[in-house]
Amino acid sequence: MAMTRDWDQSADVIVVGSGAGGLSAAIRCARAGLDVLVLEKTPFYGGSTAISGGVVWIPENSLMAECGSPDIPGTAKTYLRHTLGEQFNEALIDAFLEQGPKMVDYFRLNTDVQLVPRMYAPDYQSEVEGASYGGRALDPAVFDGRELGDWFPLLRAPLPQMTIFGGMMVSRYDIDHLTHLWRRWSSFRHGVSILLRHAVDRLRYPRGTRLLAGNALAGRLLKSAVDAGVRLRNLARVEALLSDDTGAATGVEVNLGGQVQRIAARRGVVLASGGFAANKTLARESVACAESHLTMAPEGSEGDGLRMVKAMGGQCGSRNHNPVLLTPVSVLRTRRGEEVRFPHLILDRQKPGLIAVNHQGQRFVNEANSYHSFVEGMYHGRQAAETIPAYLICDACFLSRYGLGLARPWPFPHGGLVRNGYLLCAPTPAQLAEKIGVPADNLKASIEANNRYAVTGVDKDFGRGSTEYNRYLGDPAHKPNPCIGP
Repeated sequence: MAMTRDWDQSADVIVVGSGAGGLSAAIRCARAGLDVLVLEKTPFYGGSTAISGGVVWIPENSLMAECGSPDIPGTAKTYLRHTLGEQFNEALIDAFLEQGPKMVDYFRLNTDVQLVPRMYAPDYQSEVEGASYGGRALDPAVFDGRELGDWFPLLRAPLPQMTIFGGMMVSRYDIDHLTHLWRRWSSFRHGVSILLRHAVDRLRYPRGTRLLAGNALAGRLLKSAVDAGVRLRNLARVEALLSDDTGAATGVEVNLGGQVQRIAARRGVVLASGGFAANKTLARESVACAESHLTMAPEGSEGDGLRMVKAMGGQCGSRNHNPVLLTPVSVLRTRRGEEVRFPHLILDRQKPGLIAVNHQGQRFVNEANSYHSFVEGMYHGRQAAETIPAYLICDACFLSRYGLGLARPWPFPHGGLVRNGYLLCAPTPAQLAEKIGVPADNLKASIEANNRYAVTGVDKDFGRGSTEYNRYLGDPAHKPNPCIGP
C-alpha cells in the first residue's frame, strides 16, 4: 500500500485489466457519464476472455423466454444449492440470479454485446435437481472484426492452435459443415462461404475477421468501450494501489512504457486483472500436482490484483470449492523447442471410440464429463495408479472422423504429428501399450470392455453417456450410446 497526493493525471474510474469483467465495468461507468480509464499491461486488449469459449451462464435470462422456453423461476437456485454444497452463499447467489438477467438486457439494448442462447446445452451437472437442458448458456453472436477499425490489431488474437488455415475461427457448427463439405449441399454452401470470407480477409489482415466465441465477446466489448468514450491504454503495468489516510484506494501507480506515473481515481478503482495461472509461485500454492500444471491463460495472468489487494490488507476468501478452473491439456513440442498446448474441452473426449487410461492401462474416469470433472478424475485416480499424464486412446477411424487435439479430422494430414511424437501409433493394442509404457494385458482388457459397452450402450464402470450433458457432446448419429464406440 502506498499513500500519495501528487498526481500525474486523473480519471473518475480506473479499471485495471481489459477482459470481460474490466471492459463491462468500464462501459457501464462510461455510459453513466463518468470519465473512465482502462489500463492493460500487455500489448493486447481482451485478456483471457479473448482466447476463451466466451460462454456466459445466466439463468432466467429474457432470451430464453423470447425463444419460447423460459427458465422456471427458482430452479437455478436449487441447482446451485445442490452443486455448491457447503460453499453455497445465499446472498451472493440471490444477487447473481437477480442481476445476471438485468446485465444481459442492459448490454443487449445499449451496446454491441449481443448474446445468443444455446437452446440445447445441458448444465454440466445435468442430473442434479434444478438443472436445465438449455437456454442458460449464452454464446456471443458472431462479430465482424472489421468493425473495430484500427483497434482490430490491438484485440488479443485467438490461440493459433484453436484456428485453421492461418487464423480462421470455426465453431462446432462450422466443423460439422466443413467435414461434410462434399456430402451435403447446405454444408458445401456454408463451408465455401466462410472459406472465401477468410481468403479475402487474409489479403488485408494477418488473421480472419469473422470472430467467434471469446474473441467475439472481447471484440464486441472493445468496440462498445470505444463507442462509449472509454480511454484505453495498453502496455500499462499497474504496480500498486495508492490510498489516502483512511486506507481507501484513491488511485494507482502505473508503469507506462518505462515511465512511472501516479493516476488519481476520483470515484474508484476496479481491479479486473484476471487470475494467477501464469504465476508459477502462486500456482504451486493453489493447484494440486502443480509440477505438471499447464495453463492456457495469457502471459499477463500473474495475480497482480491479488498482490495489490493483499498489500492493502485484503484477504482471500475461503469458501471456494476449487480456486482454479481445470482443463486437460496435451502438449506438442516443436523442433524449435516451442511448446504448443491444446485444451481438450468438447471436441474429442466425449465422442464414441475413445478411452482415457492411466499408467496401468486402465480407465479411471468418465471421459464425457466436463473438462473440470475430467481433471478432478485424474487427481482422484492417482490413488490407484498414476494418471499424469493420462493417455487418450483411439483408432484411425476416430481420428479421421473427429480429430484428436491438434490432430484435425479428415482431410487434414497427421503424419507430422506422428513424426514429432504428439501422436503415438501402433498396429495392435499390445504394441501401443509398449510405446506408452503400460501393461499390455490391462490396455487390451480396457479396450475389450469398452467395445462390449459400445454394443449394450451401458458403461458399467464410469457411466459414460448416462447423463444429458454427456450425450449432448457425443455423436447423436451413433447408437445406442452417443459417447461409446468400438
